Amino acid sequence: MQVVLLLTGKTSESYLQSGINDYEVRLKPFIQFKTEILPGLKQAQALSPEQVKEKEGIRILAQLKPDDFVILLDEKGKTGSSREFAAMLQNLMNRSIKRCVFVVGGAFGFSPEVYKRANEQYSLSKLTFSHQLVRLIFMEQLYRGMCILKNHPYHND
Repeated sequence: MQVVLLLTGKTSESYLQSGINDYEVRLKPFIQFKTEILPGLKQAQALSPEQVKEKEGIRILAQLKPDDFVILLDEKGKTGSSREFAAMLQNLMNRSIKRCVFVVGGAFGFSPEVYKRANEQYSLSKLTFSHQLVRLIFMEQLYRGMCILKNHPYHND
């Protein structure tokens, strides 16, 4: 299974990008992974939050393939422990999902059309994080999940 992290806009903070890059390297022995970055909207400040979500949604949907399994990283999604997250990944692999796309939206979230296309919604925490920070947190949890599945000593219960 290939895991794709689909992002709206580039990661603006260098310390976050450095951490993301580190986990991307760490993931290579475990799983096919890639990041896809959609360019940020130009003059987004002149748009309403609904207009931003709609325009970002069009871009997100254009990147998805018909057979992609799409999981939105969303505050309204289901939550679970790191072990439960790892079990979800294992379940997707067992189902022979070819490409699982985790999507981090922009600051205003997702359009209704993106919610309709998604197979699942997952929340990394009940706390609210910036969409920039979620990227790094997701990468760490993906790495942790793969370590759990491979019995690597990174995760301690």
